[in-house]
Amino acid sequence: MEKRDLEIIEKYSPIDEELRRYIEEHRRYEEILENFSRRAYLNPEEELEEKRIKKLKLKGRDKIEAILAKYRARDEQQRAQG
Repeated sequence: MEKRDLEIIEKYSPIDEELRRYIEEHRRYEEILENFSRRAYLNPEEELEEKRIKKLKLKGRDKIEAILAKYRARDEQQRAQG
């Protein structure tokens, strides 16, 4: 994630429950996927679960990006106004 995005997250996550929820979800999915990647072998069920988690993580990332775009535009507008 870019430095600017991290700054936006830090600024708005305390007041934006949706953003905070997606960020927490994203971190949980990263932990789960990290656990899968440490294993030498995944059984078929685990492989399916890994794919499912990857899709959920990507979907959440898209939601986070949409929220960040809204805040980027807001911040730019505020800077332009003064």
